[in-house]
Amino acid sequence: MNIQVYQYKKNFEVQKALRFFTERGIKIQTVDLRRHQLGKRELLLFAQQAAVKELIDFNNPKVKEHPIAYTTDHDVILSYLMERPEFLVTPLIRDGQRTIIGFDEVKLLAWIGEL
Repeated sequence: MNIQVYQYKKNFEVQKALRFFTERGIKIQTVDLRRHQLGKRELLLFAQQAAVKELIDFNNPKVKEHPIAYTTDHDVILSYLMERPEFLVTPLIRDGQRTIIGFDEVKLLAWIGEL
């Protein structure tokens, strides 16, 4: 496993994901989206796994003030997310081509074979 956890800030969901891996002794690579811009191919990988709107953090008050909250155009949303990574739901978890948007313990357990 080569697990990457993308985060913008350490919110509660990110902390749960980091604790999940730490408790199981699984090594991960954390990627701080404030320092490392998410590449277009990486973002598309997450967008393929779910509706692109699921990548938007609607709990962020700045999102509601931005056009990203009101557009339905897939490409426009992706370009806004590239420009403004703070609008992304985090954590974004990746293991090769497999991805999870947000913290999902059931999916993570399935990944590591504990179910």
